[in-house]
Amino acid sequence: MRVNVIVHPNSRKPRVEKDILGQINAYVSSPPLEGKANKETIEALADYFKVKKSNIRLISGSKFRLKLFEIE
Repeated sequence: MRVNVIVHPNSRKPRVEKDILGQINAYVSSPPLEGKANKETIEALADYFKVKKSNIRLISGSKFRLKLFEIE
């Protein structure tokens, strides 16, 4: 399954939630430097979808807020 996620780095309250339109938003406390926010986003999505971190892969958007993840 492929999922589009909007990532909000440097958030005070880390969480994953869907908005009114069904878009997934991931709020992470890590800064967007050296892939730290991407790693924390993968961890948050693993908790949200109840899968292992190794089953989630970043497909595109490594340097942008809108990212595409593949979840097995």
